[in-house]
Amino acid sequence: MTIFLILAPYGVFATLMLVGSATASLFTAAAICLLAIAYDIYRGRSIKVLGAGSALVFAALGGYLAVTGEAWGVSEVKFTVDAGILAIALISLAVGKPFTLQYARETEDPKTTQMPDFLFANYVITWAWVLAMLLMIGANMLPIYVPGIPLWSALVIAFAVRNTAIYFSQWYPSYHRQKYSTSAVAVTEAH
Repeated sequence: MTIFLILAPYGVFATLMLVGSATASLFTAAAICLLAIAYDIYRGRSIKVLGAGSALVFAALGGYLAVTGEAWGVSEVKFTVDAGILAIALISLAVGKPFTLQYARETEDPKTTQMPDFLFANYVITWAWVLAMLLMIGANMLPIYVPGIPLWSALVIAFAVRNTAIYFSQWYPSYHRQKYSTSAVAVTEAH
């Protein structure tokens, strides 16, 4: 459920960009981010940096396009959104609080969050998302800078990269727990 709430605004945004205006897509995605924030507050959870930052990115770009009346292409809008989300991830890393940490603390048991490498694992997952965002930005730049390349090729690349990052985000914590548990057992048996 958590991964659905995190990705819902982006999925709706990407889908609406294919059939509607950029401004409507951006404002709808911002509204979904705000609904996810409201849901978190209702459930007694923290407001997530990624959710709040994404709402700001979607609303700011939507507002800019609405005010200026500029007509950006799908690739330009997606590039700008991805760059904004990348900035959020990089800032979270720079301040020592990877954006995945908030989600992990709410979904993992307290014993796991006290593991020595818990923060390290969240750095790894956040860096994986940074890499994924860079690849998605590259995919969105293809139709802009490579004449004649079909838009669907960029969408396929972005979809594959995003799904790989989702898989890694789900796989790595269990791998890390298993690795740490095996190491702890080995240390205990050595003493």
